[in-house]
Amino acid sequence: PQPAGIVSSATHCSIDESAVAVLAASIAGASSSTTTSSSPESAAAAEVGQRGTAMPEWDTETHFFDGGEDTVQYLLVLDALNFCFWPSEGSWEYERLATGLKKSLIADPDCLSASRLAALDDASLCSLVGGGDPLPLSTERVRLVKEVGEVLMDKYDGKAAELVRAAEGSAEKLVSLVCEGFAGFRDHAVYKGSQVFFYKRAQIFVADVWGAFRGESLGKFRDIASLTMFADYRVPQILQTCGVMVYSESLQQRIADGVPLTAGSEEECEIRACTVQAVEMIKQALKGDHGVDAHSVQIDWYLWEEGEKKAASGLLPPHHRTLTVYY
Repeated sequence: PQPAGIVSSATHCSIDESAVAVLAASIAGASSSTTTSSSPESAAAAEVGQRGTAMPEWDTETHFFDGGEDTVQYLLVLDALNFCFWPSEGSWEYERLATGLKKSLIADPDCLSASRLAALDDASLCSLVGGGDPLPLSTERVRLVKEVGEVLMDKYDGKAAELVRAAEGSAEKLVSLVCEGFAGFRDHAVYKGSQVFFYKRAQIFVADVWGAFRGESLGKFRDIASLTMFADYRVPQILQTCGVMVYSESLQQRIADGVPLTAGSEEECEIRACTVQAVEMIKQALKGDHGVDAHSVQIDWYLWEEGEKKAASGLLPPHHRTLTVYY
């Protein structure tokens, strides 16, 4: 099934449609009685909605950007590594990874060459991302980056930019090429006997290229709207805070107690599927009720940024914990 199919039969997680409307109205900047409700969920939704869904400027303080092929190489490696930071208990976050990789590339422009990626080991990965304490699941991360180097050499003349060009301006085709060529990006699960695909890191690579290049040059995709949001563990937190995501009592207790959810379990699949579907519902409400035409990518980025800020201030409930290479 696709995420919507999981949502319709889910028993551990659900979506509150009235809360979707509140959050969409807040994001749209709409003035309505629902956004001035005194409930904590409505107040959170109103706060989340203050900045709208404008495409954010690419964060060049955190990310490498040279306007050319090295940026695409950087983004593919970054997104090969962009998963499961929580076991480090705050010592590793996405920003530290992105910044460390950027500094290495500036210091050594050949550090992300496909041949060097294919020869990576634990020590060189640690150095590549800035040294210090090792990344969680470092053995898996080394394997995934080595795969990037090997596939790029085998199929794309060593260049991630050639992978992007092979998609011929289609975001959907680029997701397919990434998932076909790089096994580590094939984010899927089996839910009640049926396969479901999330493709979080493959989609976020496409979105990162689009965002970095502002939808031009190597980042020009005619169908960027075909991407869903990127099912991770931060966006569900903010959606739960806004009352959009509702967990069963037993699931809520497991998350609160820090008990890991098994990768591919019903609970984990339902959280991810409800997150994807909730963002699609927010997108539809923005357009249908408020005339705001936003991509799922933009809504995801917006909610993720808000979640990061609230998490830093201790204003979010605990996120679900799953040991996985997919997010």
